Amino acid sequence: MQFEDKNVLLVASLLLSLTTLNAEASLTPYTSDGKAVVYSSVSNITWTADANLLGTMISNQGFNSVVNAIIAASPVIYDTPNFYDGSYNNYASYSGQYSLSVNDFNSIGQTNWFGAQGFVGYLNSIHYGGSSLWVLPSAGANLLDDYNNYGQLYYYGGQFGELYYYELGGTTSGNIPNTTTFSNERVYAYWLATEYTPNPFHAWNFDTYNGNQNDVSKVTQFFAWAVSPGRVAAVPLPSAAWLFGSGLIGFMGASLKRKLR
Repeated sequence: MQFEDKNVLLVASLLLSLTTLNAEASLTPYTSDGKAVVYSSVSNITWTADANLLGTMISNQGFNSVVNAIIAASPVIYDTPNFYDGSYNNYASYSGQYSLSVNDFNSIGQTNWFGAQGFVGYLNSIHYGGSSLWVLPSAGANLLDDYNNYGQLYYYGGQFGELYYYELGGTTSGNIPNTTTFSNERVYAYWLATEYTPNPFHAWNFDTYNGNQNDVSKVTQFFAWAVSPGRVAAVPLPSAAWLFGSGLIGFMGASLKRKLR
């Protein structure tokens, strides 16, 4: 009987280990409402699994179809008043409202900061992945140009920096790591949600070719990668692990029945 008791304890420990490992994974890919997404336990956000989702949509559905849908969903982008919103010479006319147009996008998925904001607004309008809370990643609290010159510690708190350095293992001297967790990562630059306070016609971006975080003019065209707070849906236990766990539970039940006879 002691041998059977040890078996029961062993399989129970193995089953607990499976669930613990799954809970502690820093990046968890899964499907939500038919869309591939990735949950980050470090930043407690969900990324789209496609790092150039806008480009993929344009490729599959056509430039005009996608861009016109984005503009229809978010025709005006609101920001801190700056000269991109109104007269270049008259501060009093800065409205804090930027009207999107097709010129804010290109055919490979690059867009300016305003277009990137419009893109996440469009994802919200179609409840992409079951979420209507999509935004651009935050730059965090440590807002310094060329962060990597100051060491990786300064990136913690910036959502893209946490992904690049902490979760993907990126370095200051290399490109964004190419993993199976995401698809279509671009070695260029991505827009962040955060405006540059000293000059509101600038916003922050993250360079994926060297791990830098910088501010640049909002009309520059970069890529856009959307995130949603928390988990956009419950992460299901992977099928293989579930079957294995079910087998262990069955084995435990059979062992207990034999013990009670």
